Amino acid sequence: MRASHHTARRWLDTAREDLECARFAADISFHAHACFNAHQAAEKAIKAIHYAKGARMVLGRSIRQLIESVHIPSLASLLPAARQLDLYYVPSRYPVGPGDGTPHEAFSSDQSSGALGLADEIVATAARTIDELVTDE
Repeated sequence: MRASHHTARRWLDTAREDLECARFAADISFHAHACFNAHQAAEKAIKAIHYAKGARMVLGRSIRQLIESVHIPSLASLLPAARQLDLYYVPSRYPVGPGDGTPHEAFSSDQSSGALGLADEIVATAARTIDELVTDE
């Protein structure tokens, strides 16, 4: 296995762990943490694709931008999910939004449930894409 494929698998495994952490957080009503970890899972899954394609270093936090910069047309269908998850990156961690509450107070089970579904879709698609990239070589 090429080093880039090994790195991609490590990133994808970590994305799956973040997704499990997000599920656990949602189950115990830590919805802001679930949304953040869902974002992290999706971000790492897309970075895994970059590594599978041979990237040596992948920087950035925007899932949308990461999808656009990997240049795989079939991933365009993930852009709406990416845009939604990108909205959770800062407000799920910091009390910077409107009002004077905390992220814990601001995020709901509907949001964490939605974020989990979006992240599931991105992680699963990334896994299939990486399998295709590895098989094509």
